[in-house]
Amino acid sequence: MAAAMISFSRRLMEMKSYKVWLPWSLLLLSLMYQTSAFYVPGVAPINFHQNDPVEIKAVKLTSSRTQLPYEYYSLPFCQPSKITYKAENLGEVLRGDRIVNTPFQVLMNSEKKCEVLCSQSSKPVTLTVEQSRLVAERITEDYYVHLIADNLPVATRLELYSSRDSDDKKKEKDVQFEHGYRLGFTDVNKIYLHNHLSFILYYHREDMEEDQEHTYRVVRFEVIPQSIRLEDLKTDEKSSCTLPEGTNSSPQEIDPTKENQLYFTYSVHWEESDIKWASRWDTYLTMSDVQIHWFSIINSVVVVFFLSGILSMIIIRTLRKDIANYNKEDDIEDTMEESGWKLVHGDVFRPPQYPMILSSLLGSGIQLFCMILIVIFVAMLGMLSPSSRGALMTTACFLFMFMGVFGGFSAGRLYRTLKGHRWKKGAFCTATLYPGVVFGICFILNCFIWGKHSSGAVPFPTMVALLCMWFGISLPLVYLGYYFGFRKQPYDNPVRTNQIPRQIPEQRWYMNRFVGILMAGILPFGAMFIELFFIFSTCLPGQLWKVKEIRHVYRARCVERAQDMKFPSIILQIIHPHDEDHCYIFPGPFPFGEGG
Repeated sequence: MAAAMISFSRRLMEMKSYKVWLPWSLLLLSLMYQTSAFYVPGVAPINFHQNDPVEIKAVKLTSSRTQLPYEYYSLPFCQPSKITYKAENLGEVLRGDRIVNTPFQVLMNSEKKCEVLCSQSSKPVTLTVEQSRLVAERITEDYYVHLIADNLPVATRLELYSSRDSDDKKKEKDVQFEHGYRLGFTDVNKIYLHNHLSFILYYHREDMEEDQEHTYRVVRFEVIPQSIRLEDLKTDEKSSCTLPEGTNSSPQEIDPTKENQLYFTYSVHWEESDIKWASRWDTYLTMSDVQIHWFSIINSVVVVFFLSGILSMIIIRTLRKDIANYNKEDDIEDTMEESGWKLVHGDVFRPPQYPMILSSLLGSGIQLFCMILIVIFVAMLGMLSPSSRGALMTTACFLFMFMGVFGGFSAGRLYRTLKGHRWKKGAFCTATLYPGVVFGICFILNCFIWGKHSSGAVPFPTMVALLCMWFGISLPLVYLGYYFGFRKQPYDNPVRTNQIPRQIPEQRWYMNRFVGILMAGILPFGAMFIELFFIFSTCLPGQLWKVKEIRHVYRARCVERAQDMKFPSIILQIIHPHDEDHCYIFPGPFPFGEGG
């Protein structure tokens, strides 16, 4: 009887456990059934079969002279029957990308000798006086057109020769690629438009089994722009055309004072390539700009040596004078008395006049530093692929929001060290001071860009989204970090602060706050300007982001820039206390510009 009861209880426990894990197993199986694999856009390869359509999309128009991008259809190009814009991420919108479909019809591994766009009974396109003036203006401003095929940007091949000797041209030919293609060119005060595009697409044939159809992958996208006059193009009713032979044709001129008639044509040529899909971006990342690099390196070396000489002179002069006073044997009492910068050692750590502003700026600096550090580290690992447009900008924006917890923690602890008590107001100031100034300046600049009808203007919904991220993510995290930082033990000062502040003697004219900002800020600004110009001209106007240069060059450049920023701060740290000015560190928000 006892054995039967034991076996019955075991069966009952097994049934209970079965009832417990059975629903969870069914739920897990249902989730596995609904789960499907996915790829990050631009990372997974797309396989094409013979005669599959390869969509050509337009990104924008850019110029290194105006720095204002425009949409592709801001100019009177041929349009498809239905214009469809691609859904873009935050980084693409901030960069001014407006990816849209085009009427180019390209089929995989299918040649096209010459095709006419905007064909209506073989009638040419007529540009009005206003449209002609706009096109001529864009050409004179050196605008480039950016297209993509299979998320691969179009490039113009440039063959450069370092030697003028015709016998050595083949050996010394340097092939480079220019992103996009020129909208047109000027010659002898005349403006010409590139109205014919010769697309050259390279594909890589994938290895397949014998009974399967071959698949192709696009590995390079080049274009040869040409300007062909209307009279030199022969068209028929099937939207086909015949290009003139040799160099007998004349370019298509655009007269901004009258209407112009022309054809928009294109041709497609396919070539097989040994480049695999994983290495297709290597060609685009080899573009070099030797002039900017050499000018930047020379500028950095000159500035570093100049600042090092000034700093060494000041330190040697100060120490030599103090050592000379200590070595005097005739007046021992005077040598024991403190002088110069040693008189203010008991006042330099006195709480400043604006502790909340100081802690807020420090917290914003920590927030920016953490964001930049993580972005550079992720970029060095190769996780920010150039094929993912806007990934760098999107990552930077979100990291700045999430790094608010570290900025708030640092600001809160410093605020408590400076004898602050209103931590809630300090947290709000940390979360809004620096971002508010940046947002206000960007909003004013954005209004001017709106007036130019540029695609670089941030749309109003995007601005609302940024505000929601600011007050929905960054502000609560700053409050959270500020709360824990304010509860931490304050920093210990290395010396004890005097109870009575020392009187500051009258300062010389060049020790004025605003003069110091101007004098100490010019040199770091000159050192940073060239590097920032190169970085932003690479990232913002739509040109490719050079991951290899980020890995190898910019690490050394960041060290050089840190050295440039360090010298003016050290110089000011020596000059001010030597004149017995113990408020040189925390007089307010203005002297933060003294460091550049």
